[in-house]
Amino acid sequence: MTQTTDAGPSGGFLAEIKDAVTTRAALLVLGVLALQLAFITSYIGAFHHPGPHEIPLAVAAPAPGIAERTARLLGDLPGSPLDPRAVADEATAVGQVRNRDVDGALIVDPAGTTDQLLVAGGAGTSLAQAVEEVVVLAEAGQGRAVRIVDVAPAAAGDARGLSSFYLVVGWCVGGYLCAAILAISAGARPANTHRAVIRLGALLAYAVVAGLLGAVIAGPVLDALPGSVPALWGLGALVVLAVGAITLAFQGLAGVVGIGLAILLVVVLGNPSAGGAYPYPLLPPFWSAVGPALPPGAGTYAARSIAYFRGNGVTGPLLVLAAWAVGGAVVTLVCSMLRRGRPGPAVGSGLDADPPSPDPYSPGTPSPGGPSAAGPSAAGPSAAGPSLGGEAAGR
Repeated sequence: MTQTTDAGPSGGFLAEIKDAVTTRAALLVLGVLALQLAFITSYIGAFHHPGPHEIPLAVAAPAPGIAERTARLLGDLPGSPLDPRAVADEATAVGQVRNRDVDGALIVDPAGTTDQLLVAGGAGTSLAQAVEEVVVLAEAGQGRAVRIVDVAPAAAGDARGLSSFYLVVGWCVGGYLCAAILAISAGARPANTHRAVIRLGALLAYAVVAGLLGAVIAGPVLDALPGSVPALWGLGALVVLAVGAITLAFQGLAGVVGIGLAILLVVVLGNPSAGGAYPYPLLPPFWSAVGPALPPGAGTYAARSIAYFRGNGVTGPLLVLAAWAVGGAVVTLVCSMLRRGRPGPAVGSGLDADPPSPDPYSPGTPSPGGPSAAGPSAAGPSAAGPSLGGEAAGR
């Protein structure tokens, strides 16, 4: 005799496992494990051994030939920590630092033994410190001292120049969470063209609000970032829109798995390569190469430019963000247009996406070839004349 429980017949522990964890759930859990390992590898790989590599440095001197000779000596340092280039004069060197063409400038004084090093703390405190350490050590080898001047210092409320990075990370989180909710919220169907347009419109509205609130919090409220609030607002809206559009595009291509792909791109690859804690010249080659092409990196660089460099150098990052936003929107719309099958009723209409099929054996169900097997009384009004209900229906 088979023993039963309230849950039904017992099939053993293996059957219970199969009932509790479906194949789809098991595959998704394996995907989460892979995402977790990628997260650990990416963050530790980017941050475990930062070091300077070809940091752009301008070199100026009043006497002809001295700047070229000094630049050549700095360029021959072991490991190539600097990428020095001679410039015409001190004014040119200062201009290049403030325009973000270089990350530092050495002004050589041939009449004395102390030179001047210009750095920009607003571009990242760790980067300014790296330039200082390398140049001071190189100058000491030549019997010279260095005086440090920060021409674009970080604000008092911007500890180690990280506020721009955290602001952009917050915008990115809002972008992919908003898009994910729009895509998989209770009752939502896979996007047809109308739903895709509505979701993109809702994302745009959210991006405008999120960009404004983030800029106000980082600026006037917490006094962490100087610079133009409207400019930061526009940047924030573009960051949120770009990340959200990427998430919708991946969801259109791969379903719920696409949300994980968006996290892989933005969080696992984008955040450690964004130049936040360690700007690009201090990151390993892979991360320094991919960072500028991803939304967190482009957003962080642009936010620092707005806050400390009067917007210099923002054109490239803004184009990157715009490309992601437009590309994500286009892919989302294309996926919706190529989606096959019935679009289903609108969400919230109270109608089922797939109404149940009629039972061919139930009374009152017409047979394929004629009237109901139950006879005219089961089928409805007789053919002799319309009923009151029929008249109402006709009206």
